[in-house]
Amino acid sequence: MDIQDAAEHALTAWYEADDLPEVETEGAKTWGTFLPAGEPDRFKSVCAQRGVTYVQGLAQALTLWLDNHPSPSAPLVKQPVVRVIVANQKGGVGKTFLSSGIAQALAEAGHRVLLVDYDPQGHLTAELGFEDLMYEDGVETLMMHMDGTAKRDIHELLIALDEEVFGGRLHLLPASDDAFLRDVALSKVSFSEAALERALEPLEEDYDVIIIDGPPSLGLNMDTALYYVRRREGELEDRSGVITPVWANRASHRAVRLLKAQKDDLCKKGRIQVDYLGLIINAYDSRRGKLVQENKNEWEKSSSPPVLAVIGDLKEGREAADGEIPLLVYAPDSEHAQVMRDLAKELAV
Repeated sequence: MDIQDAAEHALTAWYEADDLPEVETEGAKTWGTFLPAGEPDRFKSVCAQRGVTYVQGLAQALTLWLDNHPSPSAPLVKQPVVRVIVANQKGGVGKTFLSSGIAQALAEAGHRVLLVDYDPQGHLTAELGFEDLMYEDGVETLMMHMDGTAKRDIHELLIALDEEVFGGRLHLLPASDDAFLRDVALSKVSFSEAALERALEPLEEDYDVIIIDGPPSLGLNMDTALYYVRRREGELEDRSGVITPVWANRASHRAVRLLKAQKDDLCKKGRIQVDYLGLIINAYDSRRGKLVQENKNEWEKSSSPPVLAVIGDLKEGREAADGEIPLLVYAPDSEHAQVMRDLAKELAV
């Protein structure tokens, strides 16, 4: 139901109700909607008769309506696994840090999470302590499952992060050294845009969320990842899609324009929809000067995509990566860790 219709129904029921309890409104977010002509004056008059503020009257009306119309306990349409790529072809902006941190926070909260290291450089795999896996001989790789040459089950590639806080719910699909040739290999694959989806499909039933640490490049490699997180038939809007970490500088503005152009081109040619979930301003420090502050302000004016968070230039993330220890294990009470928990709540799981 549209919020305007809901508000009208709520007020109609409120006019007919008596002795409604006071509703706690402190700290509530503001919002707005239109009402039919004459309705605002009637509402104000009834508030005056009952001796309640306009905010309290509206809060009572909406609470009454929500109590009588609870949200379904399950989706009306079965939803696919949530699929998110943390993407920006500009290196060093925090893709790996955010991919790993959000995945850890989701697993800590009880969700089953697969973390895919889709960056040929393998920073995510190394920072979680599994660098040696990238260079093992005689092992099938994600690329082989994408180009159809793999013979074994892709489940065999997965590594569990066994720290107690994750409860066995967080798995890594590590990078491999053949990923540097992925663009070349994909050029020989039929319908290459769907190659990653074909590879990961056998894993989807096992997870609530799949997070992809994107490559620091554009091209076919990025197209396959963007195609994978497209909105599928019947899937809710802004459930899966793209999150982009940026810095408060002009280079990041240019990088986002390039990524958005590639996404829009793929959507147009493939007749698909890829939702942009938001931007994250990373490593922000206002002491770096006026231009940094101005760039941050410019980002925050964006409503599409919106800014999901501003993360300060803190040390815990770097220390955890250098020590090859998950952030929520190394510094679970840090500001960095709390930001990851807040971001995890933003995903519509």
